[in-house]
Amino acid sequence: MLLAVCVVFLLGLRLSEATKGIDVSQLVYPSDFKCLKEAGYDFVIVRAYQSLGHPDSNAIHTIANAREAGFQYIDVYLFPCPKCSKSASEQVSEMVDALSGESYGQIWLDIEGSVYWHSSNADNQKFFEDLLSAAGRHKPTGVYASEYQWSSIMGLNYTGGYSHQLWYAHYDDDPSFSDFSPFGGWRRPSMKQYAGDKTQCGVGVDLNYY
Repeated sequence: MLLAVCVVFLLGLRLSEATKGIDVSQLVYPSDFKCLKEAGYDFVIVRAYQSLGHPDSNAIHTIANAREAGFQYIDVYLFPCPKCSKSASEQVSEMVDALSGESYGQIWLDIEGSVYWHSSNADNQKFFEDLLSAAGRHKPTGVYASEYQWSSIMGLNYTGGYSHQLWYAHYDDDPSFSDFSPFGGWRRPSMKQYAGDKTQCGVGVDLNYY
């Protein structure tokens, strides 16, 4: 665990439109992406950095395959490794270098899984802020988190990411923002992951609403 999903996409959509997309953490082939596009999904978010502390080697191929299948709006997400010896800046640089030569719209920082983070909220906040700074030097940057994960990792009252777009997770199978409750300084979201670990067109995906 978007161009907007990219900034151009945001500006191009009518306010009345609702758009659905997928995020993936595996290699996906063009034929599968074509099936997903025909199923009505309009954007793709590809995992480009793994929590083990290295780039996802499948990402550059998956991005190219999505584009070959006709997807125009493709973003990536970075699942950081705060406990690794590599700094936040080094992890961002590794990801960006691994994607060199392939275009994508936006970087999303995946903030989840307390086991991957430090026990100190203050340490986590510092690492997160370093991630934001480093990623922002390359691309527009957003944040993926749920209220629970954000509170447990960063602290209930921490608002260090509120000026960035929020992609929040709530698996209620409802592609709408009607369930959203403000947290972390965010008053409204940009996107919602409303279902996880689904299989579409033979591919493991999470489902998202924009």
